[in-house]
Amino acid sequence: MTQSLAPTLFEKTPFGKGELQSKVVMAPMTRVFSPDGVPTEEVAAYYKRRAEHGVGLIVTEGTAIDHPAAVMHKDIPRFYGEKALAGWKHVVDEVHSVGGKIIPQLWHIGSARKQGNTPNEDAPPVSPSGLAVDGSENGIALTKDELKSIIRSFAQAAADAERIGFDGIELHGAHGYLIDQFLWERTNQRTDEYGGDLEGRTRFAVEVVKACREVVSRDFPIVFRFSQWKGGVYDAKLARTPEELKQLLMPLAEAGVDIFHCSTRRIWEAEFEGVEPLNLAAWTKQVTGKPVISVGSLGVDYAFLSKKGNDEHSIDENLRLVDEKLQAKEFDFVAVGRALLADPEWAEKIRDGKQEDAILYTKEAEKTLY
Repeated sequence: MTQSLAPTLFEKTPFGKGELQSKVVMAPMTRVFSPDGVPTEEVAAYYKRRAEHGVGLIVTEGTAIDHPAAVMHKDIPRFYGEKALAGWKHVVDEVHSVGGKIIPQLWHIGSARKQGNTPNEDAPPVSPSGLAVDGSENGIALTKDELKSIIRSFAQAAADAERIGFDGIELHGAHGYLIDQFLWERTNQRTDEYGGDLEGRTRFAVEVVKACREVVSRDFPIVFRFSQWKGGVYDAKLARTPEELKQLLMPLAEAGVDIFHCSTRRIWEAEFEGVEPLNLAAWTKQVTGKPVISVGSLGVDYAFLSKKGNDEHSIDENLRLVDEKLQAKEFDFVAVGRALLADPEWAEKIRDGKQEDAILYTKEAEKTLY
C-alpha cells in the first residue's frame, strides 16, 4: 500500500466523551439544501458519506438559531422547531452509525443579511451598530434586551444539540457575521459595555459562550470559530500581535471554549510579522493553551474566494507540512472544506496514499450533495 503523506492526520484522538477516528475535521460549508430549513434524508446521507470515509469530526453547515433575522435564505437549515430538530437527529444517528462524530455550527449572520431576504422578509438585519462589514449602514443596532434574547437562543440551541445526540457545538464567531461584528472595531461602534476597547467588544461573545456552557454538560465540547479576515475584507485584523490575540481569546477560553477553530485562507501563512512564524492556529494554542483546529486550502490548488494559485504550495507539499505541524503539536486538528465537498472519499484517499485519485474541487461541485 502506498504510504500516506500525512499519517499523523489519521491518528485517533480524544474528543468530548469519546474518540475521533482521525484528526480530519469537515469544515462547515453552507449548502442551502434543506427545504424551509429542515434537513432531509439527502442531507443526512451527505454527512454520513464523509464520516464513513475517514473524517473524524463533522462540523455542519451554519444553522440558524431561533431569531427572525438569523440567516438569509429559507433553505439554510434551522436549529429550532420540532421538524428541523427531528431532521438533525436523523443526521446525527446516520453519522454515528458509521463511527463518526458531528457537531452543529450555530449561526447568526447579523448585518450580512439584506432587507427582504427569506425566510422572514420583513425582519430587518441586526448588528452591533447597524453597519455592514464594508462600513455602510444596513439594518438596525441591537438593544441590550435584544442581545439578551439572542444569547438565550444560542443557549437553547446548545441545549437542544446535546439533547438530540450531537457530540458538541461550534459557535460561528468568524467571517464578519454577528458575533464577529461585535469583535471587530469597524462594525462595532457601540459606546455601552458591548463596545469600545477589545474587552468590551468581546463581551457579547463571552456571554454567548457562558450561556451555552451553563446548559450543557462539562464534557460536551464548545468549539469557537473565529477569523481575522472578513467576507470581502481579507486584510482585516482583530489582533495585530500575539499579545492582542491573547487579550481577545483568553476571556472566551475562561468562559468555556474548549477548542478554537482558527479560520485562515492558507494554512501555511505566518500570522504576525517580526515574531515566530506560526500560523493563527499555532499562535492561538500558544496564547490560550487550548486545543486548536487549523484550516486553509488543504486539498485544493487555490485559496477560498481567490483565483490566485497556491504557487509552490502544492497539495502534496501541504499534506507533508500539515503532518509536520501536527507532529510538532503546533495544532491538534485540521479542517478541510472544499476538497471534502467535491469528494466524500477524500480523507480515505489521503490516508491510503492515493491523493492522485481524489476528485478536485470545482464550482460545479456546489450544485449537488455528493
